[in-house]
Amino acid sequence: MNTHTLCRCGSGLEYTQCCGPFHSGEKQSATAVALMRSRYTAYALHNASYLLDTWDATVRPELIDFSKEKVDWQRLEIVNTKKGGAQDAKGMVEFKAYYLQDGEEYVMNEISQFIKRAGAWFYLDGRVKSIGKVGLQTNLGKNAPCSCGSGKKFKRCCGA
Repeated sequence: MNTHTLCRCGSGLEYTQCCGPFHSGEKQSATAVALMRSRYTAYALHNASYLLDTWDATVRPELIDFSKEKVDWQRLEIVNTKKGGAQDAKGMVEFKAYYLQDGEEYVMNEISQFIKRAGAWFYLDGRVKSIGKVGLQTNLGKNAPCSCGSGKKFKRCCGA
């Protein structure tokens, strides 16, 4: 990224003063929100190594493949947080991630869980609440089919 480019996380800061130092390993996220912002920016920039490095080892996938990614991530909006501060051991961040696909704006609303291990924050898992065109999102609450593919409702499967 250009050194004067605004960071994709929506902080209003330049990338080099915001998420860039996290991505380079120069700094470590002090809060779950800071990790969420830096992971969103890493995802938008297809920085798979940072995403894997900040994913909790107990649930981390082997790889992230961006080859089929056909969306342009636009902005991040933090909706809500619970715990996740510098003194906490776990935290939750609800966010909306806006993106363009085929010239239309979409939004994904997700609740992500974070855990702190040995003083470092890691992404644990997330649950998509809704997704779709802006203003026409499909609610994926507890009565929606579970994203794990079990065929059960979310509330009777991974949401239990």
